[in-house]
Amino acid sequence: MLERLGVIVTIAFVLTRFQFFQDLISHEKLGKKQQLIATLFFGVFGIIGTYLGVTLNTETNSFDRLVMNLTSEEAIVNSRVIGVVLAGLLGGYRMGIGAGLIAGVHRFTLGGFTGLSCGLAAILSGIIAGAFHRRSKRLNLGVAFSVGALAESVQMILILVVAKPFGNAVNLVENIGIPMIVANGVGSALFLLIINNVVKEKEKTSALQARETLRIADQTIHYLRKGITNASALSVCKILYKEMHASAVAITNKTNILAHVGLADDHHRAGSPLQTDSTREVMERGEMIVADGKSIHCVQKDCPLGAAVIAPLKQRGKTIGSLKFYFKSEKEISSVNLEMITGLSVLLSNQLEVAEADRAYQLAKEAEIKALQAQISPHFLFNSLNTIVSLIRIDPVKARKLLLSLSQFLRQNLSGTTTNMTSLQQELNHTKAYLTIEEARFVDKLTVLYDIDESVMTTQVPPLTLQPLVENAVKHGIRNMERDCIIHISIKMLGTSVEVKVEDNGDGIESKRLIDLGQKPLQSKTGSGLGLYNVNRRLRLTFGENAVLRIDSQPQKGTQITFLVPNGGKTND
Repeated sequence: MLERLGVIVTIAFVLTRFQFFQDLISHEKLGKKQQLIATLFFGVFGIIGTYLGVTLNTETNSFDRLVMNLTSEEAIVNSRVIGVVLAGLLGGYRMGIGAGLIAGVHRFTLGGFTGLSCGLAAILSGIIAGAFHRRSKRLNLGVAFSVGALAESVQMILILVVAKPFGNAVNLVENIGIPMIVANGVGSALFLLIINNVVKEKEKTSALQARETLRIADQTIHYLRKGITNASALSVCKILYKEMHASAVAITNKTNILAHVGLADDHHRAGSPLQTDSTREVMERGEMIVADGKSIHCVQKDCPLGAAVIAPLKQRGKTIGSLKFYFKSEKEISSVNLEMITGLSVLLSNQLEVAEADRAYQLAKEAEIKALQAQISPHFLFNSLNTIVSLIRIDPVKARKLLLSLSQFLRQNLSGTTTNMTSLQQELNHTKAYLTIEEARFVDKLTVLYDIDESVMTTQVPPLTLQPLVENAVKHGIRNMERDCIIHISIKMLGTSVEVKVEDNGDGIESKRLIDLGQKPLQSKTGSGLGLYNVNRRLRLTFGENAVLRIDSQPQKGTQITFLVPNGGKTND
């Protein structure tokens, strides 16, 4: 019996190579077809356990290693129970009973005075093991040993109850009872131990692969954010070459090699056209291919690259390039390599998808900013022209100055719809051009105060950001005042950010309107609030939530609008 445990170990190892068996060990749900295959497999394993046994003649107490048709005095010392017990423990009642029927019926056909009792015992073993099946929990060795020993004990009891003559049954149980109980218990536990160890090793390998893949993803995502270019492909190839230990790594688009790192880089050069039919086949089929030396078709006869794994790179389901891992020979390509390369091709394809989505988002964001900027129009245009017309006769010099200021203002408005960013200095110049015109209209009623830190004036902001805030102060803050109108513009450092503040001493804003002001357009008798909403929206899109407008106002005391430009104008990508 102990000799037979070596065979059990071998069979257990072979079983772990089958996917359905790995699913069974992992407690994954098996389909009907898989359950049938597993039941037949364990049933056959039970039959093998029978044939691996030895015959015992109860009259002479002599053993024979051959298990053939038995005489009425003979029985079999065997390990049949192990296969049936494992079927029930791993698959439940159905598989346990099914395997027990297969092994039991076979045992009955062999004859001997214990044929019926041993056949029934095989079926009962499947039922007992099925009672210990737990889908949500992994089996431990103690349970396997106990169930195997219990099933064999039940067989001994059935032999005593059913087998005839009774004297032979008693003699048989006295001779083989304890050895068979212990051996089958140990065999069941040993079988499970091997399976669990192999499965754990596979899980460990999978975990290491996942960790390796995540590390590669973390290193490559930065380079692929701008898509697949010669520069990004070269950086990614260097990372993969270092991590995967292949002879060489290459990335191609649909027509040319973008980068090649490793052996044979003297003739496998970036910019060269694709050489292999295998690569073209990958482009057409969108599936990974393993190519040998002949399929590579290298132009260099003594090329050291004897095999390659070529995987597709895809965007939106279409193959846009290939990822190639070269090896000196096909012997170096293991199943682990193939799994890793498959995973990496999917990973890099997903990163390219994300990069494309990021670019699309950026374009959409820029398009929205352009649309918002275009909505900001010079509301005071007609009033300004009327003012200039009225000054042409009485003060032509001042009219000319106002016309130049208006021209500069309109030019800045126009350029604001075609550029993404501008400096605070340009924004301030634009605002001063606007205020020059407004000061002419207010005629000594308006005073503008400036508190400017010249060192921060190169900071980049979205165009048409400052002037609408000042225009809002003029139109809605001080328009009803007869004299002493003050607007204070402050631009200075505040910690690591640049603070831009526009203050007026005008009418102020009602508290109930402050909540929504700048968050959405607001219809009122004096305006729509679109200017503040557009500025706030563009600041949020460009710099993030920390840059949004902060509005403080008190009725009859004035309004203060502030925003921050974080990190010296670094945009929020």
